[in-house]
Amino acid sequence: MPDKHVYEYALIRLVPRVEREEFLNIGAILFCKSKRFLDVRIHVDEMRLRALFGELDVEELRAYLDAWVLICEGNREGGPIAQLDQASRFRWLTATRSTIIQSSKVHPGLCTRPASILEDLYQKYVL
Repeated sequence: MPDKHVYEYALIRLVPRVEREEFLNIGAILFCKSKRFLDVRIHVDEMRLRALFGELDVEELRAYLDAWVLICEGNREGGPIAQLDQASRFRWLTATRSTIIQSSKVHPGLCTRPASILEDLYQKYVL
């Protein structure tokens, strides 16, 4: 039986009006230290967002989400946070915040292939 590795994940939520606490899952992020894996999957359904939150600036949202991807990848264009190690980047991205892009609480699990777990989470909770 293949070795199982601990992973942690969170769902990425769009919270257009923080005071109402209404949200829409728009992505998933997964970190597995032992596999040196950190990745994010994001889906912005523009028609759905406009129907639910007509006043939302979708281009501004995309810019914020692009920053999440750059940070997750460790890309220099993501600024100083992107230069941190994977664990620190994951912790920074999943930290509690009161903005329009938030993450759920972090949940643990065991896996052999973190990329397939991320895809399953993405399919189940985002699409």
